[in-house]
Amino acid sequence: MIKITLPDGSVREFASGVTPMDVAKNISEGFARNVISASFNGTTIETVTPLTTDGSLTLYTWNDAEGKKAFWHSTSHVMAQVLEEMYPGIKLTLGPAIANGFYYDVDFEDQKITEADFKKIEDRVLEISRGKHEFKLRPVTKAEALELYKDNVYKTELISNLEDGTITFCDHDTFTDLCRGGHIPNTGIIKAMKVMSVAGAYWRGDEKNKQLTRVYGTSFPKQKDLTEYLALLEEAKRRDHRKLGKELELFAFSQKVGQGLPLWLPKGAALRDRLEQFLKKAQKKAGYEQVATPHIGQKELYVTSGHYAKYGADSFQPINTPAEGEEFLLKPMNCPHHCEIYNVRPWSYKDLPKRYAEFGTVYRYEQSGELHGLTRVRGFTQDDAHIFCTPEQLDEEFKKVIDLVLYVFGSLGFENFTAQISLRDQENREKYIGTDENWEKAENAIINAARDKGLNTVVEYGEAAFYGPKLDFMVKDALGRQWQLGTIQVDYNLPERFDLTYKGSDNELHRPVMIHRAPFGSMERFIAILLEHTAGNFPLWLMPEQAIILSLSEKYENYAKKVLELLENHEIRGLIDNRNETIGKKIRDAELQKIPFMLIVGEEEEKNGTISIRRQGQEGKGNISVTIEEFASIVTEEINKTLKVFTV
Repeated sequence: MIKITLPDGSVREFASGVTPMDVAKNISEGFARNVISASFNGTTIETVTPLTTDGSLTLYTWNDAEGKKAFWHSTSHVMAQVLEEMYPGIKLTLGPAIANGFYYDVDFEDQKITEADFKKIEDRVLEISRGKHEFKLRPVTKAEALELYKDNVYKTELISNLEDGTITFCDHDTFTDLCRGGHIPNTGIIKAMKVMSVAGAYWRGDEKNKQLTRVYGTSFPKQKDLTEYLALLEEAKRRDHRKLGKELELFAFSQKVGQGLPLWLPKGAALRDRLEQFLKKAQKKAGYEQVATPHIGQKELYVTSGHYAKYGADSFQPINTPAEGEEFLLKPMNCPHHCEIYNVRPWSYKDLPKRYAEFGTVYRYEQSGELHGLTRVRGFTQDDAHIFCTPEQLDEEFKKVIDLVLYVFGSLGFENFTAQISLRDQENREKYIGTDENWEKAENAIINAARDKGLNTVVEYGEAAFYGPKLDFMVKDALGRQWQLGTIQVDYNLPERFDLTYKGSDNELHRPVMIHRAPFGSMERFIAILLEHTAGNFPLWLMPEQAIILSLSEKYENYAKKVLELLENHEIRGLIDNRNETIGKKIRDAELQKIPFMLIVGEEEEKNGTISIRRQGQEGKGNISVTIEEFASIVTEEINKTLKVFTV
């Protein structure tokens, strides 16, 4: 008998040779019908793999990330089978699962796949799937594998790098592929499939190798799921921040300026400024002091911090000055500069904590293929702050930062989030600096603070920064996509590297603990995500224009100007549309600009000293007539509902 430990900690005994599917049936027949993949002692296995030793078993359904991975990888096998049928003589390479689907890289040689072929591929995949063919993994010798793929240079290269005795093939229907495993029980589970696109991809990602054709696809256990996913993609296109940013005239890019270097237009710059002032106001209440640092620094600064060793080879190259041997770097991080600000004068424990904040622009050289709108750029501004405190103050300071992050999220409509405790890799410690003792203290500080604040947390190993663990806030947007927004990090290492000290109550010198924090993260990325989350309908307090005055004709332009002046007195941002257009045209254009309130003025309004309010997105609903003072109260009340007062 062997002992199988389940995720809930319970232990069950089975005869040696039991399979994961047998265990699933032992738990519940209904549960077993939904099991599509499994892992044993952390290694992905098939649902029919015999278990012969004690160990921990996890069973996955479609609702689990690992279940989806097995589902999509299995579908890639079926698509590869269809591609071989439809394009005889092609050479298959690799077909992994990826986020939201899978791809297969193929050498089509002289043949070509086009969008016109997609439907035929999809229909044939589903036809094969209906056969409920089992996926069967079997071991083969290296010689057997090389013989089967003697005409495929790509598979041969892969096999040559494998050890004899570790090579397996996966069979289903009439198709065989080199594969290490991780499949669903049979093809019948695949009920919906779509070829998404084709693109070029170099073999093994090396541009020196031949360019292959990458065929992207996705699949689902229900047609309804595919339909909903495609609708979600269409909504994502509608919300794409690059599209909205252009339509709302927030930002632009110029090839002459350079890739990944956004240009903020007047409306976008005003939006950024409002976000900055919003956070600066809260930071001032929380005891932060504003600092400013240069855009460059001597190379030695980043050698000391460890950033040069970590990122130097892949970053912008050093800037040489006329002085021999003098080198500067574009600033990749603000923290080394803030360490030097702390070091300007000696400190006592009575002076701490010191909280330095800066909206500092930093520069990282991202590969051109990785650049994407505002979410991946080469120059970006961080809402950075660094807190230098005593070890005894660490817990309270960390919790105060959590409060600040939650205030930011609440004021901007991000309500669905998880706090990810990002720790060191449990095995590979080479990529981190500092002692185990300091790392353990830092990790425990984060775990305890998150627990005490009652946050919904997950732990991810290997996601820590090279100098310390993090609490990363993983936010779900309106489309259910997850983004990392906001981070808090505990660092015992940079204070050592920069020889930061304070005089304790014992009159001895001690090291401060350093907290890195950025509620927005990067202004560019934050605005991109906020744009897509809100579809451009920002909270009222943040909108570039909160109201637009639409005059029914030129006769009422003077009254429109008077209304605008009164709005400005109430600190309401507005503008006048005095074009010689119909009121219907003006309303449609205001809707496209996402302006929350349309204030229509004509003969009746001028006579009564009122405005007629139409709310953005409420077509068909009647307008209401109010005074300027009443409208100002409406705006103030709505802003107060979302823009809460930060308390410390």
